[in-house]
Amino acid sequence: MLAGLDLSSATFWSALGSILLANVVLSGDNAVVIAMAARTLKPEQRGKAIFFGSAAAIVMRILLTLVAIRLLGMPFLKIVGGCLLGYIGVDLLMGEDEGGGDGQEVTGMMAAIRTILVADLVMSLDNVLAVAAAAKGNMPLLVIGLVVSIPLIVFGASLLTKVMERFPIIITIGAALLGFLAGEMLLTDPAVANYVGAVSETTVQAAGVAGAVLVVAIGNWLQKRASRS
Repeated sequence: MLAGLDLSSATFWSALGSILLANVVLSGDNAVVIAMAARTLKPEQRGKAIFFGSAAAIVMRILLTLVAIRLLGMPFLKIVGGCLLGYIGVDLLMGEDEGGGDGQEVTGMMAAIRTILVADLVMSLDNVLAVAAAAKGNMPLLVIGLVVSIPLIVFGASLLTKVMERFPIIITIGAALLGFLAGEMLLTDPAVANYVGAVSETTVQAAGVAGAVLVVAIGNWLQKRASRS
């Protein structure tokens, strides 16, 4: 695992620092999803969901890095991912009723972990390329950097869950962020470029704004309809 790594080299620590910085910066949206998925759980369940969800997401991201370039070139993959991300945003905005039994708590925690994994998979398609570039093709270094970043992401998600309890508006902002990312993904899919040509950055940004508005609008509408019934 550590073969070929010179721990006394300034190049090693520089590359490791770049991986950590890139992963933390690019994982800001992931931390939002983790926090939103775990916010409805009881405190003792919340910590476990955040830790195991984040750890599993990092492992999945390492595996994804191995095939990221090929995956990103596949047409319609981002379109499917964008639709899935929009659905997750609406679902998280609606929230879930807190259960009282042990079985419901376990089910809720597993559902939160599943949501974290799916969302991280979708949002990491672009992120892993930047992290892989920072590793300069050194896979052991990449793995070390991602593993070390786990506590940083967990801390960020844990902090966000506490802030969300005091300021519920952040939940809406988080859902809007997912909608924005979903809108961008839809127009940056290779299939779109093949059919309509290159899409301008302004158009992509507009699609992101439209996605954010749509996710929040649908989520709020479903939430109100559920509360009435």
